[in-house]
Order: sequence, then C-alpha cells, then structure tokens
Amino acid sequence: MKRVKRTAALAVALGLALVPLSVGTAQAAGPATHKGMTWQTLGTGPDGTVRVGGPAHLTPSDPYNGDTLPSVSLPVLCINVDGSPAPEGISLGFYNGWAGGTVALSPSVKGSRLNSQAAANSVCSAAFGIGWRQAEFHDGRYGADLENVGGWSFWAYGNIAPNARFWTAINDQQANPWN
Repeated sequence: MKRVKRTAALAVALGLALVPLSVGTAQAAGPATHKGMTWQTLGTGPDGTVRVGGPAHLTPSDPYNGDTLPSVSLPVLCINVDGSPAPEGISLGFYNGWAGGTVALSPSVKGSRLNSQAAANSVCSAAFGIGWRQAEFHDGRYGADLENVGGWSFWAYGNIAPNARFWTAINDQQANPWN
C-alpha cells in the first residue's frame, strides 16, 4: 500500500512539473505576480458534501483584488462538474449554490506558477485526470432547475479538511495570480 501511495505521489509531482507556465500568446511567459483569491472549507453536509467559499472573518478572501501573494504555496481547488444532483438536506441560494460535481485539492503550488487559467486548470487535470479544472467563484447554482448562478460559496461532493485554504479562480474580477 505504501508503494502505491508513493507511486501516486510521484506521478502527481511529475505531472505538476510538466504544467506549463503559460499557454497561448496572450499570456506573458514569466511567473504570475498578482495576488490571487483564496477560499477555505466552510463546513460539511450530508452524503459526503463540503461547502467551500470566501470567508468574511478570520482570514478574509478578496474576490476583487486577491488576498494571497503569489509567493505562497497552496493547493488549487479542483472541480469535476458531472451534473450530480444536490442531496437532500442542503439549502441552496445565491450565497451557497450547488456545483453539480466533486471537489478535491491538488498538491500545493506557488501562486506564481498560476500565470494563466489554462495553467491552473492543468494543475487539476494533472492531479485528477480529464474533466477536472480549477474551481471558480461562480460555480454554485440555485433555483428550481439550478438555472441561477450565485457566488461567494458553493456545495459539492468532496472530502476537504476543515479550514483548509486554497487557490480559487474568479472570472469577472482582477483577483487571480495571472491578472
């Protein structure tokens, strides 16, 4: 069993070493220099669910400017959206939507390595496989048919340690390491 875990850890480390610093011509070739937004685990729910989001207390998350220097090493919040229905017992709304999938944390990476959305997504696909990408501020959905998009936190299946902190993307603000 230890050999399997070591082999898996080595495969993840090798995969992360191959993550490009930039993809395409629109991004600079160097490391990211902007503060990035981070979230943390906010709680657990029924059937193996976890709520992740930007807390307003303790260590606040800043979705407008970023809150963590790119020199810091943290895991990336990864998500695989597969259309899973929300389990009973979770109250959904704008501030706590359902992501329709599973979240997991990558091995830690410096924010400076996340110099494009593609680079961040490749950390997740290297760690977990095809279909995984970096989670985004607006991944939570709510409403009768989950037709509305929310923000600030969301629920998904997953097992993430309490109070863990991690890189999370935002698509409509300048709060990513690559901005």
